[in-house]
Amino acid sequence: MSASKVPTFNLDPFCVRQFDDPKYSGTRIQYDKAAFAAEVNELYETGNFPLVDGYAPFCKHLFVPNFTPAQLNVLPITTQNQHLLRSGYEARTEQELPVLVRWFPVDTAPPTPVAKYLDIILYSREQINKEAAAMGRDEHDDGGSPWGIISVKAQDVDYELPMQPITMMRNALGKEEGGSGVPLDRAAYDASVSFWSKHAPLK
Repeated sequence: MSASKVPTFNLDPFCVRQFDDPKYSGTRIQYDKAAFAAEVNELYETGNFPLVDGYAPFCKHLFVPNFTPAQLNVLPITTQNQHLLRSGYEARTEQELPVLVRWFPVDTAPPTPVAKYLDIILYSREQINKEAAAMGRDEHDDGGSPWGIISVKAQDVDYELPMQPITMMRNALGKEEGGSGVPLDRAAYDASVSFWSKHAPLK
């Protein structure tokens, strides 16, 4: 990619916790942040990995081969491991409302393999600026990129897995509470419940 060319994607501040926060309960990315964004842009520019529609017009996905050490961080719930599940109230940022979540503690769970794919979740620049303004943040230093990488999921399939039900509910909240204001889709919510009734993330 030319040094003078504006990249299609930049790493949004919301995603930085996946690189820097050792307590983050989702996919952890052990990779240089600038190099990660550059690699995602280069993969997109090959034309082999098109944008895929997300849950709203401002949301897209990019499914690429996993070029990092990121491991799978979701386990099926079984009769053998269900006693290891833990729960608690968490907020993703200081501005958001804490919500009830559950997880498998990493120190008691079996090791998981390196994932085959990365689901790169993108928000449009306009949506990112709207949500930042509603939360009283100034995050306009994007270098002109039209899309921001707001989350990364390590997984073994090159299609979207259901977001957790509580995430869907959180997204339905107003921007002032950290949501995106998109109404719940009942069919998508039911599919989410079906998947996450049988799975839980590692933390």
